[in-house]
Amino acid sequence: MPRSSPRPRAVPINGKPPLGNSLTIAPGVLLLRERFSPLQQQALLADVLERLKLAPLYRPVMPGTGKPFSVEESSFGALGWVADKAGYRYQPTHPVTGKPWPAIPPALLALWREINDGPAPESCLVNFYGAGAKMGLHQDRDEKDTSAAVIGISLGDTALFRIGGTARSGKTVSVSLASGDVIVFGGPSRLAYHGIDRIRPGTSRLVPGGGRISLTLRRVTV
Repeated sequence: MPRSSPRPRAVPINGKPPLGNSLTIAPGVLLLRERFSPLQQQALLADVLERLKLAPLYRPVMPGTGKPFSVEESSFGALGWVADKAGYRYQPTHPVTGKPWPAIPPALLALWREINDGPAPESCLVNFYGAGAKMGLHQDRDEKDTSAAVIGISLGDTALFRIGGTARSGKTVSVSLASGDVIVFGGPSRLAYHGIDRIRPGTSRLVPGGGRISLTLRRVTV
């Protein structure tokens, strides 16, 4: 199935100049197609898998109900995002091992510097999507610092990404995210509702056993 083709136009994010080979999806939302080459994807995946040995994937649950997510998660950086019966929060340690999260891979820090001015990211959320996994529309609003753009990197199977405005009932736009693609949302779209509607199994051979890994970089504290 062919990917959707947003209008090929680039606009600044947080005052920084447009990036090469970027497409504007909505105000403040950029898609960087194949930002990571196949060789770069392999190197980044190898780095990610090594760090996941120190901070294994686990399955978070919904606050209150305890219903398990369909995705598995981990984190890199000073702070990791956690969801359990007590609520949503960032914390400095893995909820299962109790150990600090591994450092964010250098390739991701370099990408951050291309897009955001100011301090480095404090958190890289790692989501693993197997066949049938998805993520409902939500806002990234657990961070005190919303001045920096959120950056998402896709590795593995293609996903259908959906993003709207700052109201849940607003109009949304869908776009396919393939392995090596990067999605950026900041400025007027920093608090936009977004999610993953579905994964297209078998569209990539990058991740052993199949599936998709997403890496989401954020600033957390002011």
